[in-house]
Amino acid sequence: MAKAKIQFICQNCGTVHTRWAGKCDGCGEWNTLSEDNPLAGIGGGPGKASAAKGREVALYSLDGEIEEAPRFHSGISELDRATGGGFVMGSAILLGGEPGIGKSTILMQVSVALAKSGRSVVYVSGEEAVAQVRLRAKRLGADSAPVLIAAETNVEDILATLKSIPKPSLVILDSVQTLWTSSVDSVPGSVSQVRSSAQAMIRYAKQTGTTVILVGHVTKDGQIAGPRVVEHMVDAVLYFEGDGRHNFRILRTVKNRFGPTDEIGVFEMTASGLKEVANPSELFLGERNKVSPGAAVFAGIEGTRPVLVEIQALVAPSTLGTPRRAVVGWDNARLSMVLAVLEAHCGVRLGSHDIYLNVAGGYRVSEPAADLAVAAALVSSLTGVALPDNSVYFGEISLSGTVRPVTQADARLKEAQKLGFSRASLSKGAGKASSIAGLELNEIEELRELVAQLAGGNKSKG
Repeated sequence: MAKAKIQFICQNCGTVHTRWAGKCDGCGEWNTLSEDNPLAGIGGGPGKASAAKGREVALYSLDGEIEEAPRFHSGISELDRATGGGFVMGSAILLGGEPGIGKSTILMQVSVALAKSGRSVVYVSGEEAVAQVRLRAKRLGADSAPVLIAAETNVEDILATLKSIPKPSLVILDSVQTLWTSSVDSVPGSVSQVRSSAQAMIRYAKQTGTTVILVGHVTKDGQIAGPRVVEHMVDAVLYFEGDGRHNFRILRTVKNRFGPTDEIGVFEMTASGLKEVANPSELFLGERNKVSPGAAVFAGIEGTRPVLVEIQALVAPSTLGTPRRAVVGWDNARLSMVLAVLEAHCGVRLGSHDIYLNVAGGYRVSEPAADLAVAAALVSSLTGVALPDNSVYFGEISLSGTVRPVTQADARLKEAQKLGFSRASLSKGAGKASSIAGLELNEIEELRELVAQLAGGNKSKG
């Protein structure tokens, strides 16, 4: 009998190697290869039956009737927003986040809200004992909710338990890295175990119509640990983000087969658990200093929700041969591009200065519409003159120095006016469709126009 072939799989990206190596060829990470038996797991083994003859499947046209996926609300409106309107029955959701960010807290609050509404919820913890789960529920003041809890990691035992009770509406597994199945001959947490365990739970969700939430650990790079194939298998992937130094948390959707992938839910961490934030702009601007140079208010968009956040810049002469560039909450490469445009097209010399850029509140901005606000904050810090406290900024800067329009300008302007702002600096023509009374639009075609305005304000104050 031929010897079974052994392969090695990267625990970070899932790349298959024929022999062990210190460095993965796929992602470049060190010491991530783990031994794996390709004959183990679902569909493998020495006693595998011969391939059966396939059967014909029905083919349909594109113009048929469309059925909306049946949903039920979680009881937390910010979570419903992020998932596209609630949980879809029979769907599998992967929730990732850093340790201590609040994943177990929000899932316990969801469990309690659903249980109190009459739905059956099963919470299975693979990392904590039953007493620890009860202690968390007691801290949240929810220990009287009819939530069924268990501490188990074996997939076969979990499935047998679920089949012995009436079909629940929601099953939470915390976490997927602790699950293991006897059909795979490898240690818990390996690529094969995580893949096979997740596949078994997803199959249960599809067969029974129960919504299953899998909790995933996050690596140092902010990605969900384990094979990336798990993210492809599930119906939705949510990331729970936040900074331990700030109270707010953001639930961000990066994949959703039943809804949009650009929505966020905003929460505030309190002593009694996570509290929903209906207006994130007020939270991010709550500690704003209106007379400080280097601070610009950016009108951003997250999905369909406008969010106003303060961008802070500090420009100081450097004593080093290579000046410092420190960025928190924004793209470092994007900052380098804005600095190059300011120097090449606007005559703003920043090459001999240390530059620190921060998005207030620990919020993370990813859209290029923040270019104009960043440029305004940099020039304000360099000149030492505070920007008008009633103005917001948004617009994308091209390499030629042109300010390009961005999407949903009207929604950004309405949010700015609602919070008391009366002036907006944006690209030329972006506010054509806006009919907001009492809001002054400062349309800018070239970045040098904004720099000239700010420099003019500096001269008038000097």
